[in-house]
Amino acid sequence: MALAICLAQTGPAWAQDDAAARASAAPSRDGAVKDAKAEDGRSQDGQSKDGKSQDGGASGDASASLQPGSLDLPPVPADAELPAVDPVITDKEFAARVPKLDTADDAELDKPLESIEAFEKRLASDQSDAKPESGSAAPLGDPALADGQTSEQIGDAPVDDKELTADLPPLDSFEVTPVEFAEKAKASDAPLEVRYTIDLEGLAEVDAQTSADITNTFNDASALKQGKGKAANAAMISARLEEDGQLLQTILASEGWYSPRIRTRLAPSRDADDNTLTARISVNPGKRYAFSDIVITADPTVPENLIRDNIALKVGEPIIAARVQGAEAQVAVALPQNGYPFAKVGQRDILLDRDTGEGLYTLPVEVGPRGRFDGIRTDGKTAFDADHIQILARFRKGDLYDSRKVDDLRKALIGTSLFSTVSVEPEKTGQSAGDGTEYVQLYVKQEAGPPRTISGSLGYAAGEGVTTEATWTHRNLFPPEGALIVNGVLGTQEQGLGTTLRRSNAGQRDRTFELTAEAFHNDYDAYSAYTGRLAVKMSRDSTPLWQKRITYAYGAELIGTAETDYDTAAAKRVRHTYYIAGLNGQVGLDTSDSLLDPTRGFKLTTLLQPEATLNKGFNPYLRARIDGSAYYPVSDGLVLAGRVRLGTIQGVDLHDVAPSRRLYAGGGGSVRGYSYQGLGEQAPDGKPVGGRSLNEASVEARYRFGNYGVVAFVDAGQAYAQTMPQFNDIRYGVGLGGRFYTNFGPMRLDVATPINRRSGEALINVYVSIGQSF
Repeated sequence: MALAICLAQTGPAWAQDDAAARASAAPSRDGAVKDAKAEDGRSQDGQSKDGKSQDGGASGDASASLQPGSLDLPPVPADAELPAVDPVITDKEFAARVPKLDTADDAELDKPLESIEAFEKRLASDQSDAKPESGSAAPLGDPALADGQTSEQIGDAPVDDKELTADLPPLDSFEVTPVEFAEKAKASDAPLEVRYTIDLEGLAEVDAQTSADITNTFNDASALKQGKGKAANAAMISARLEEDGQLLQTILASEGWYSPRIRTRLAPSRDADDNTLTARISVNPGKRYAFSDIVITADPTVPENLIRDNIALKVGEPIIAARVQGAEAQVAVALPQNGYPFAKVGQRDILLDRDTGEGLYTLPVEVGPRGRFDGIRTDGKTAFDADHIQILARFRKGDLYDSRKVDDLRKALIGTSLFSTVSVEPEKTGQSAGDGTEYVQLYVKQEAGPPRTISGSLGYAAGEGVTTEATWTHRNLFPPEGALIVNGVLGTQEQGLGTTLRRSNAGQRDRTFELTAEAFHNDYDAYSAYTGRLAVKMSRDSTPLWQKRITYAYGAELIGTAETDYDTAAAKRVRHTYYIAGLNGQVGLDTSDSLLDPTRGFKLTTLLQPEATLNKGFNPYLRARIDGSAYYPVSDGLVLAGRVRLGTIQGVDLHDVAPSRRLYAGGGGSVRGYSYQGLGEQAPDGKPVGGRSLNEASVEARYRFGNYGVVAFVDAGQAYAQTMPQFNDIRYGVGLGGRFYTNFGPMRLDVATPINRRSGEALINVYVSIGQSF
């Protein structure tokens, strides 16, 4: 085996050669070359005591690094003359005597090296096959193999293990120390806890210069505040303190202080007996930066100052992050609203000057082409085609592009309730529309949802009892938007079944056509009726998604009904059959802010119904009603609401009008505190007979807190046999209500009592429904 020693290049060449010469010429006592430890603490392998390699290489290098003076020999003088040493053999003679190594001469040279495991197994096999002869030495000098056994249950121990022949120590020399188990520490009932207080200073000056309450903003997000003055240890407090320092820096930067100096320190209490720590945050806000100039880089627009007029930033005002983001958002909104559907607001650049406290604001804007509306393209899982989508659109070809009209179309598509998802995006056509504009096509991606739904409702009112209603709807049975609706009513005093064919957006947006056939039974105190009805109607109504300012409805109906009425001659109620034909028309004006829960504005509705009774000849008459309501917000949570209603029937005697077509007062949608239809003229049997006129009024104070609310109300009204309201014998009801506000409107529970209650009238009346009372 050859031993190679590498010399690291750590010294002059002469020193290395000299060291090598000394190493080869002066071996140590045991015949091996060794490095002595240097006085500066270097180890034999060239590493210092701290583990770093002396020559800058990785520690643990297999090469030996010999330094000048590493051998215990006197140094060789620089001017010393060393004797010449003749070589034992020349290089040429050495090369001639070394045999050539070629795989053609020895096939073993080309074979792979044998693994150590295979070598050991082969060696053991060779040893086991060797059978020593009498008087011969044991194989490998191992006496254990002299027994001639080629395989043994326990392998032979190494022959140089001296412990095999050593005497066993006596038993009494063993000293066994008993194992002692440490007693388990008792867990403290009280968890470790460190208390701290917060000392924040330097924000008063900042709060005085801005409308933003920075102190409260910090307190709301502070990690120290959220810890409520408690922590597991001081390290946790320090971490919170560091986090709050970063938080303050972010908050200050958002309001224009970009170079504040914030110092944080965790200090013990000044009271030696108090273990509470103090987390101190000291703020020096520095300069508040302001805009030195506002530069917009964009192509020309029409009008010329479109971008400048919509970016609400001015030179000299503080650089406030919220205002900058809001101004950029306004530009991004204004451009598509004014004919630029493909405009993009780029990344802002604000160059701050720390010496002057000013910032140069630059905003790049990619305007894109100015566009005009073209056609509509649609695909996907469609509910209807592009022609019907055009009916829903509030723009025509050639109109200047306006993103608000695109959003309106998107809402109209959602309002059909026919889609699970729907999107509307502009597309470039590259076709000139004149006047420096080009046509923009709208791409509508449809994903039709399930067209069938089932819904239900449940309500209760004094005099009406419990009422449940279920509705099955197929919204697109006759495309586009041709729906079949089947509804059933089951209640203690009303039962019925009806079918409606409805076409939404019938040839015009928001116009609805309905054809209805229904049969129902009513059993009220005023009358009992079995009724069949066939009606047709064209309307423009409000919906929860589309609340319209102007609404209208007109139509016709045929009614056949068998109803009970009090017969004075017979002194009892007798059932009569009525055949009624009528027209109806309604116009409404709505300026309120909500359909189901208005808080401001007013509503006004007028209803006219010319009808004729056909059972005893032709008896025409006119039914008319006016409803008005107003809403005024006193504060964020308190709203005052008022309502009036006037009704009349002209041109016919009271008993020539079917009881179900007369006017009644009392109940949940009229005068609360009284049963349904309970006011007005009473028959000798003590039940109402209805009237030809009525007047009603209500006042409510609605107070909302979160998702709940309370209502105090006063209702007043009366029904009269005369054709015009008399405004006398007014009956009043007072009460309290509760509201639970949901996404689809408030759920209402009202409890009312009549004032100056008369014989037969209930003390308490309860009403449950959805939506406000008016």
